[in-house]
Formats: sequence, C-alpha cells, structure tokens
Amino acid sequence: MPHYSLRPASPAKTRAEAVVVGVLQGPKGPVLAPGAEDVTAALGRRLRPLLTTLGVTGRAGEVTRLPAGDTVATSLLVLVGLGPEPTPDAVRRAAGWAARAVPNATSVALALPADSPDLVRAVTEGHLLGGYTFTSYKQPGESRAPGEAIVLSPAARRKEIVAAFEQAQVVAAAVATVRDWVNTPGGDLTPPLFADAVSAAVAEHNKNATSISVTVHDEASLAELGCGGILGVGGGSSAPPRLVELTYTPSDPVAHVALVGKGITFDTGGLWLKPGTTMGQMKSDMAGAAAVVQATLAIAALGLPVRLSTFVPMAENMVSGDAMRPGDVLRICDGTTVEISNTDAEGRLVLADALVRAARTGPDVIVDVATLTGHMVAALGDKVTGVMGSPEVVEAVLAAAATAGEESWPMPLPEMMEERIRSSKVADLAQYDGIRWGGGLYAATFLRQFTAGLPWAHLDIAGPSYNTGGASGHITPGGTGVAVATLVDYVRALTSQVE
Repeated sequence: MPHYSLRPASPAKTRAEAVVVGVLQGPKGPVLAPGAEDVTAALGRRLRPLLTTLGVTGRAGEVTRLPAGDTVATSLLVLVGLGPEPTPDAVRRAAGWAARAVPNATSVALALPADSPDLVRAVTEGHLLGGYTFTSYKQPGESRAPGEAIVLSPAARRKEIVAAFEQAQVVAAAVATVRDWVNTPGGDLTPPLFADAVSAAVAEHNKNATSISVTVHDEASLAELGCGGILGVGGGSSAPPRLVELTYTPSDPVAHVALVGKGITFDTGGLWLKPGTTMGQMKSDMAGAAAVVQATLAIAALGLPVRLSTFVPMAENMVSGDAMRPGDVLRICDGTTVEISNTDAEGRLVLADALVRAARTGPDVIVDVATLTGHMVAALGDKVTGVMGSPEVVEAVLAAAATAGEESWPMPLPEMMEERIRSSKVADLAQYDGIRWGGGLYAATFLRQFTAGLPWAHLDIAGPSYNTGGASGHITPGGTGVAVATLVDYVRALTSQVE
C-alpha cells in the first residue's frame, strides 16, 4: 500500500511521477476542476484545444493520460472526469478511478478538489479503496501500486483538514479489511476461524489504542445461553457456530450504541438448497458481521466518545443429517419459539439471538447490518442498502450514509407484517410464510420482535455488499465493505449532537 501524505504543493510544480487532476463538464465544454488551477495556468491557451483533440468531456469515470512535456514538472498528467459538480461523492469516485489509472508509477500526486474536510476525506478514501486488490491466493508478484500518494490541498495545514485526512485512512483501512474477510473463501473462514480473526484484529488494535474487550462463545456456551437460533442454523456444519461479543467503553461516553452483524460464513441454503449457479458468492453472507466488527475498531481508533456493544453471531448453513428441517421449532434465547419453514432464511434466526443479547445491555439504540434478503435486491437493485426501523434512527442512518457516500433508501414496516410473522400454528413466530411479496419487510419485522422496543435500525446490504461486476469508482470487484463508513458517521454524528 502506498505511503500517503498531505501537502499544499502546486500540482504544476510537484515532481511526482504522475499528477491527477479533475475535469468538470462545464456549460461551454470541459474545464479543469478546482485544485488544478496552476495546471490550467501553465497550459494556458493550449488547454481547451488539447482537451478537444483528446476527446475529453469531463464525464464521470472518464480517464485520459497524456505526457506533460515541459509545461509542468511531472512527466504524466492524468485527467479524471468528475461530471458536472465536484461533490464529495464525485471526487471519491474519481479518486478511485485514478488509483487504477497509473500502474507502476513510483509516486502520484492527487490534485483533485480538496479545500474542505469532506473533499480531503473523499480523495483519500477514494484513492485508497480504488486501489484495493485481493491477492492472498495469488503467487507473490511485484506490486503495481505507487510507493507514495500525495494528496494536494491548499488548506493542508489546517487542523480540520489534517484530521479529515488521518481519519479517512482509518476508515479506509477498516473497509479494506472487510473486503479481505468477505473475499476469503468460506472454507478458510469458518465460524471458529472467523472468530479467531476477529480476536486477532482486536488484539492488534489494543496494542496502540483504547482497549476493546472480546468474548467468544463456543457451541457449549451458546447452549448454556439458550441461543437456539444460532445453534439451529449452525447444527448442520462440522464447523460449529460462534457468538463474538465486543465492548468498547471510552471515558465519559455520550451515548451507548449496540451493533449487530450477520455472520453466516457460508450459506448453502441448508436443506432448502440454493441453486448451484448462485451459491458461489455465498462466502459473502458474513459481510454484515465483518462491517460491524471493523466499524467498532475504527470508532475506537478514532476515539469517538460513544460506548459500543457489538454482537456477531457466526454460523455455517450446511447440509447434513444434523441440519435443521422445515417444520422444526427453535427457541431463541429470550424464550420465543420460531417455526422453521425455509432453511435458507437463516440470517434472521442467528440475528434474533444476537439482538436479544444486544438489547439486554441497555443501549440507547441498536443498529443491525445483514445480507438478509434477495427481496431487498429485487426492490432496490444491487447498489442500494435498504434501511428500516424506528423513524428517527432510520433518518439518522440515512443522513450518515449520505455523508459516507453509500447509497441507502428507507423502506416501510407495514402493520400487516405483524400478522404475517405470527401466522404459525405451533410456535410464537413464523420464520417465513411463503408469500412472495414484501419478504424484506417481513424479515425486518421479524427482527424487530427481538429489540425490546428500543430505538433500532436494520440495514439490509444483500445487494451492495458484494460486487459481481468490474471495478467502478472506488468500488472494486468482490466484497465492498459497505456500511462501515455509514456506521462510523452515524456514531460521529451522535458525538456532535452534544458538543
């Protein structure tokens, strides 16, 4: 990974091997964006015909490389389209495109719009994440990443700019680790191995920052706790389930947030077997768990004064003689019984136990993150997170997602869903009712039963958690790390409310 630095240098005078500048779609044609004023001045009257000759439009995602000649100190200019406005989202995506546009350069200077904390954050996060690669299973080779990446900002010496730059690196590193975990094959990240990886990450964090405590419940402990949901889902696998609980308690916390993340390390669908063509990416069914763990570590590393209680149920949903069956009844740790109708609707079962455990800590709010339903993908597509729950918490989460640059959309919890989840004739709740319509809303309503009436939001990331296509902006193929930045910004906003 490149070494990142923040400087107020002129992009026309920096001797970085490549300099990245933004291009806007202006009303009279493309123009270089703020941050590139010195390059515009150096090129002078040659700039407009040069852009025209090269076919540059400023369209978002457009990348053009040109030798700089003697006009500026660098040897290569990289023009990256921003679209019509240099918003933080546009800048974040442009920085991501730029990260893949300059292979084998020893140093890169980013002269994108960066005169505010939000823009500096966007440049830094975008470039870090756009250059992400997953190479754990490839033969060692020479890195194509630059040795140094320089974020150029005219306000580089201001405290708030420096803070934004440093905090962006913390969040981007957390997102990158989520991507690593999600991209790891399920056979190498079973529930016990995932629990070990979380414990190792916490131990590494505790070397340099405020201490986070970790407790790992194995299958024997889960039985003592009465966690029938987690045990039922994990019973079909030779790799037993786990429940990992993290606690971060800063001095004088201003709020207490409980985070819960779905950690199905691989999902065959159980006896309700998934089609083989869709099973390959089911190693990503633990993306919610990875997100809440890394968000917890990032929030602690940033020193945000909010107490966190984080609960991560881990299980592998497999097929065997010990797998749960349709018609079985499981008992959640609060005593609620649930009739099983679809063994491929397992996420809500492990989350139920974890939500009960979370509610018992007495938080001000609970937020859960889960790759929960294909219904949400059908409703919103594969790039947008569905957010449901208490109206005031949903509103705050959506605001945080907008700041973080993660697309989210509110979804309702109709009262009729209460009737549907209580349709079982043999148990307190029906895990699934076979009705095709509104399945994502049904699942969220089911989860709400285990929140003890506390303020709560549910983030269904089934679509945006895993990118099956090519790289786009700062999103790379495979795990995306979605929800980490949203959770960090949600908690950050809680701290600003009391300042």
